[in-house]
Amino acid sequence: MASKGDFEVQASAHDLAQSTPRQSTLRSLLSSFARQRPNDASTFASDHFTRTDTSEEDIDGKGLKPELGALGHRSDVNGLEQFYIPIDTYEGRHRYDPRATWTSEEERALIRRLDIRVCAYCCLMFFCLQLDRGNISQALSDDMLKDLGLNTNDYNTGQTIFFVSFLAAELPSQLVSKKLGPDNWATFFLTRSLLGIIEGGFIPDVILYLSYFYKSKELPIRLSFFWGAYGFTFIISAFLAYGILHLGGVNGMHGWQWLFALEGAFTALLGILSWFYLPPSPYQTASWFRGKNGWFTEREEIILANRIIRDDPSKGDMHNRQAVTPRLLWEALKDYDMWPIYLLGFTWTTPNQCVNAYLTLILRSLKFDPFETNLLTVPAYVLFILQLVFWTWFSERINNRYLIILMCQIWMFPLLIGLETLPAGMAHAWSRYALSVMMVGFPYVHAILVAMTSRNAGSVRTRTVGSALYNMCVQTSNIIASNIYRDPDKPLYRTGNKVLLGLVAWNIVLILSSKLYYATRNAQRDKVWQSMTEAARAQYLATTTDKGNKRLDFRFVH
Repeated sequence: MASKGDFEVQASAHDLAQSTPRQSTLRSLLSSFARQRPNDASTFASDHFTRTDTSEEDIDGKGLKPELGALGHRSDVNGLEQFYIPIDTYEGRHRYDPRATWTSEEERALIRRLDIRVCAYCCLMFFCLQLDRGNISQALSDDMLKDLGLNTNDYNTGQTIFFVSFLAAELPSQLVSKKLGPDNWATFFLTRSLLGIIEGGFIPDVILYLSYFYKSKELPIRLSFFWGAYGFTFIISAFLAYGILHLGGVNGMHGWQWLFALEGAFTALLGILSWFYLPPSPYQTASWFRGKNGWFTEREEIILANRIIRDDPSKGDMHNRQAVTPRLLWEALKDYDMWPIYLLGFTWTTPNQCVNAYLTLILRSLKFDPFETNLLTVPAYVLFILQLVFWTWFSERINNRYLIILMCQIWMFPLLIGLETLPAGMAHAWSRYALSVMMVGFPYVHAILVAMTSRNAGSVRTRTVGSALYNMCVQTSNIIASNIYRDPDKPLYRTGNKVLLGLVAWNIVLILSSKLYYATRNAQRDKVWQSMTEAARAQYLATTTDKGNKRLDFRFVH
């Protein structure tokens, strides 16, 4: 018989609904920040969704995994699984089997293959994207602004144009990719605009794409790897810039021009390769490029399909090539339960983005040469990656996301006070450098918030739109960040740092309010759901017009 540790023991409805004491608002908020059981494998609260009968751990003596998550393998499990069957046009419908079983070893082996074939490649794409759009930071260290006759305010304008273009492409790209598939979409002011438009939809498209392959509990750590690749780009690009900038003068080109040309060419080549490499879904991997038999056997596809649907049945509500209609778009836009996450996206990362965008300029103002400047950025991004992966993992471990999000703001507050009060002069250059490195390497909780957006959406349509809207809010925060440090305020940016301190205080209030909102919503629903009989629940599931995260059996993660 397989050991208990080999099986995923999922939460009961009472555990899953992250209820809080209701004697007072303060006690409710404090309780919601307490350590919660880290086993909410599903965002739905139905008993048949979340119950694992441990007496069934050894089915037929073969150590097969019941995986009763969303759909029981037996027709007599509460009799409610009929309400969670995927639609006929769902791309994995032919692999759906509510009685399918598999071992934990089989599932772990499949996840490892997904990590290598899918997640790692998505990380490589993000690496190249950031290499192409982020190398302006290294170009600044090579006196690009001086060569072009620009100042800090012109740079701010160029970055604003880039982020506005990037933002404008987010939602249209996401809607197009929902129809065509995420696997198929991939002067100074003018070039920044074109770059933003072309690259704008990449991030939300990849988030949607990864959700086709991974369960809700597996997605956050993969997203941390994804944004880890973003941070890793800064490290590699610093060393690349050290070499490429030495080409300055060759063929009459500046070093920063060589930087843009060589790194842009590499990104373009990978984009062409991605068109052929990425499959539309786990069940559509066969092609002349990927092999006529595809990546997975029939049994493996059955495991992949059923583990995803049992974790989140809403993923079976739409085909991966089904477009989001204007009506569905409007329903997703007016989903007020997603607004707290969107609102937080506007400001939570702004203080970091300011220091990050100006790190090389700050170092140059401290009299470091271009090559020293690029190498001195490396420690910041090593710290960034380590914190990103650890805190994303830890948030799932303790099943508490807003606590970690709150901590990232607390981390930045004393650092900004230090930057604001540190005296001017070269005597404090290394202290200012250390504070800047700590600001750039802060606990980056973007992967946590993106995973929350995906899980709290409760439906494919809202997930499609929500991922884009959240990322648009974050791009808006980049626009805000690009205009806080102004040319008259350099090199210490005293006024800008005061603004950033105010934003940190605002973020803390917003985080506490959002945590309370989701905890209260779950407690209210849990009270109603627990009071219903099994027959009443079945009647509700059969007749309700509630959809996605508006259903009584849905629970928000927070």
